[in-house]
Amino acid sequence: MTTVATVSEDTGYPYALSHLDSLESEAVHIFREVAGEFERPVILFSGGKDSILMLHLALKAFAPAPVPFALLHVDTGHNFPEVLEYRDRTVAEHGLRLHVASVQEYIDAGKLRERPDGTRNPLQTVPLTEAIQQHRFDAVFGGGRRDEEKARAKERVFSLRDEFSQWDPRRQRPELWQLYNGRHAPGEHVRVFPISNWTELDVWQYIQRERIELPAIYFAHEREVFNRSGMWLTAGDWGGPKEHESTETRQVRYRTVGDMSCTGAVDSDATTLDAVITEIAASRLTERGATRADDKMSEAAMEDRKREGYF
Repeated sequence: MTTVATVSEDTGYPYALSHLDSLESEAVHIFREVAGEFERPVILFSGGKDSILMLHLALKAFAPAPVPFALLHVDTGHNFPEVLEYRDRTVAEHGLRLHVASVQEYIDAGKLRERPDGTRNPLQTVPLTEAIQQHRFDAVFGGGRRDEEKARAKERVFSLRDEFSQWDPRRQRPELWQLYNGRHAPGEHVRVFPISNWTELDVWQYIQRERIELPAIYFAHEREVFNRSGMWLTAGDWGGPKEHESTETRQVRYRTVGDMSCTGAVDSDATTLDAVITEIAASRLTERGATRADDKMSEAAMEDRKREGYF
């Protein structure tokens, strides 16, 4: 049988996928692979840019059919209102099912205790793992990327978790030729990272290409903030600022969005996608390294939390 290569009409050369098309194709393949291998997958969706990207890719993977997965958000109670509004609007627009695991409810029930520093991001692990057990989710999509943080760089696309949702790097499986092993024992589940190989710049360039709407918090705007440990944090009811910390109005934007108590803003005048992309291309710090206080608690902060069941 003779194989005929597809030739581009524009260049006359054999057709090849662009960088973004290749990343998109890989992610779509992963979503479809999970749909074929697992019974009760769920997508972690917070309204942050990476989870927005994941949902967009899932919609593409199964169009014109609806996304065959529910969504799960671990709400710390200290989330940015703009992001929660976007989350709820998106869920309603696409007719999706959203499960919310509330950190505040766990605190009210005495299952968790507030931390002295006021941050609730590390408190997400218990509500997350119990929600997975309660709903019997066997595959959980997360928006982790290898360029974000060194512990995440160790992850496979399919990351096996034991019956306690804990991660053991020694149980990581080889993933040659995009072949993914989803086998797991009863009580175990698999964390799935379809955008593992994307960089922050890839995410923004794809968002621009696909014209994906984002919460306005990702673009430069004036906000009342205060400085703590070299980071601009948003003033709010979560416990900041303290008596010795003064607030000021600055033009800032957020590179990553998590708990208000640990997610810092960056000074910026980038009000458009082009300006954001230019800013990121010139940056030499990862988004988490520059703006996430919860990753600065220790040298191995992220890896410690991953071993406990966090992403």
